[in-house]
Amino acid sequence: MSISVTSAAVEPGLLRRVARSYASRRTVQILLPFLAASGAALVAAERWPQAGPALLVLLAAGVIALVVWLIRLWQFRPEPLARRLDREFAELEDSTGLLLRPIPGLNLLEQLQQQHVAERLDALTAATPALLPTPWRTSLLLTSLFLVVAGVCWVVPKSAAQPAATVATAPAVPLRFVGKPAPAKAPRIQELKLLVTPPAYTRRAAFAAAQPSFQAPAGSRVRWRVRVSRRAAAPVLELGKQRVPLRPVADDSLAFEAEQVVNSSVLYRLRFAGQTSEDYAIEVIPDRAPTLQLITPKPYTLVEFGQKPQVGVRVTVRDDYGLSRARVVATVAKGEGEAVKFTEVATDLSAQLRGQPTQHQLTYTLQLRQLGLTYGDEVYFYVQAWDNHRQMARTDTYLVQWEDTTIDASGADISLGVNVVPAYFRSQRQVIIDTEKLLSERKGLDQSTFASRANDIGHDQKVLRMRYGKFMGEEFEESIGQANALPEGEKEEHHEGDGHDHGHEHGAPSTNANPSSLETTAALMDPYMHKHDDAETADFLEPAVKAKLSVVLSQMWEAELRLRTARPAEALPYEYKALRLLKEVQQQTRVYVKKAGYTPPPMPEATVRLTGELEGAATPQRRADVAAPASQPAVRAALGLLSRLRRGQPAAPDDAALLDRAGSQLAQAALQRPGAYLTALRDLRQLSAALRARQPVPCPECLPVVERALTALLPTPTSAPIPAPSPNRLARRYLQALGQP
Repeated sequence: MSISVTSAAVEPGLLRRVARSYASRRTVQILLPFLAASGAALVAAERWPQAGPALLVLLAAGVIALVVWLIRLWQFRPEPLARRLDREFAELEDSTGLLLRPIPGLNLLEQLQQQHVAERLDALTAATPALLPTPWRTSLLLTSLFLVVAGVCWVVPKSAAQPAATVATAPAVPLRFVGKPAPAKAPRIQELKLLVTPPAYTRRAAFAAAQPSFQAPAGSRVRWRVRVSRRAAAPVLELGKQRVPLRPVADDSLAFEAEQVVNSSVLYRLRFAGQTSEDYAIEVIPDRAPTLQLITPKPYTLVEFGQKPQVGVRVTVRDDYGLSRARVVATVAKGEGEAVKFTEVATDLSAQLRGQPTQHQLTYTLQLRQLGLTYGDEVYFYVQAWDNHRQMARTDTYLVQWEDTTIDASGADISLGVNVVPAYFRSQRQVIIDTEKLLSERKGLDQSTFASRANDIGHDQKVLRMRYGKFMGEEFEESIGQANALPEGEKEEHHEGDGHDHGHEHGAPSTNANPSSLETTAALMDPYMHKHDDAETADFLEPAVKAKLSVVLSQMWEAELRLRTARPAEALPYEYKALRLLKEVQQQTRVYVKKAGYTPPPMPEATVRLTGELEGAATPQRRADVAAPASQPAVRAALGLLSRLRRGQPAAPDDAALLDRAGSQLAQAALQRPGAYLTALRDLRQLSAALRARQPVPCPECLPVVERALTALLPTPTSAPIPAPSPNRLARRYLQALGQP
């Protein structure tokens, strides 16, 4: 049996031809809509110049994606191709994959099947060149759609395709003129379009003003574009005191435009071919500085002993256009007296202002230890913020103080008899420091050493407790945290061996006296005797201070008990409470004594002040009656002219100059309050133009409006005193009857 293997040699080339045919048809299907879409994008970019960069970027991205897709399409991948052929054609009997295997690795049956599949695939290729189907319908529909879009973009005129943000599509604003209407054939302004471009820091888009009078942020660029009926001299823009001629537009012979940056409120009007428009106002909104409101902490914060050395800061920041930067500036004060050193530390908080919000709440924590503070130091801080326009604002300065319990009294205080006890507080703090140090070193100590050191700290606590016990009458070691009196027998022994005579020291009577008289004398003297060995009657301190000090002794005893039993961690809260109460006792027992010093003699003024003696006290004065100059003469002259016009009297053409001078002052007021004075200014311009042209008053009803506006510019007159009428005969007799001359 002989087997022909000639067909197996052409099998890889057969599959490659099928793949190449499919890739070429798919390439044409993709290129057709892509080329149509590219043409539409280019036409749209030519018609919409503002959108051109974005369209070109999209087109470039499409080209890159197309190239990547074509590279993957033209890569010959036989395995996926064989699987697809098996799915599409049942004649191949799911054996197309055998064409990819070498003949030496196949058995006899597989070689026969490989030859059979190769013959059928060759027949299918000869019968149908486009062996694998491709969807042409979708490609043709997309191509037609993009071609229609390109045709529409090409047909639309370029002037009508400008975006809404440009001047061409800005709505024409109504423009009114003063004076006599121009003849029908005279050149005139047909329309006015305004485009306002706010500065970049406002982050606002350009907009078209719908009315000639409008509002704009400070620093905005305003563009005026006017269209005239026929060519004539260029229109002139009168912007305040500036005269800006409008320049012709390149692509439109009947259009003129001008641009100006406005930083303050101003009035403007247009002049063209002998016509003058009414005055219109541009109200400029200034950029306000940021506002800061510090929520926490309070203006003065005291970090007490035992609290965490940190203070939270929360501040609310607002701005009209956006916030760009913020920081906290802290000034650390270390030392006392002339040895104070100041260090400034600034912390940037700009990371919290991402996106430049108009309102945000900043948070920050003052870490006193990281700032280098210790007990008794102070830190002054404030918060600064900047907006997009680089305007800065800051809060008031706030103070944070870390309480110090180790303040030593000065020698002057000792000489003035103040109760000096800071050394005791320092000793209690030393007990706390030793306890905390023992707890931090506990891991490196054995149990015996740890217990021994805790017992030593407990002994120090005992000595301190006994020292304070003297103030409570606890002069013996047996008194453990309580002020109990000694038994009668022990008290007598103690008095016999203390080395001084208590009876004579405290004013007690001699023991040689009569017992009955001694008892009577003792009863009388008992309220006045100083029994410092009795806890109930010891009078070193006030009752309120004694009560608090007794609590201190109890806390010390609790701390000593736990230190003696090697439990320093449990003793630490009692030590802190004892220290806090001792500080309160120190503040409560403080006494103020005025320092002695030199008292200067009283000044001579102190002997005569408020005595009623005014001789020689009056200062010389020079008086002269000077007539006050007339205020705003132009406004008063215009009011006189308006009064004559209301009475029907004729006016001369030169009287228009009076109205023009008053109109300049009225224009300044219209900048501040356009709603109150702009209408009156418009009527005044019409009246002035009519008088200059020797025409009658155009609107008699506008005379009261202009008169009221000019009257409001005058200062409020001062009320003159009303002279009292001279009394008549009946009044004189009445006054005589009352006893008055």
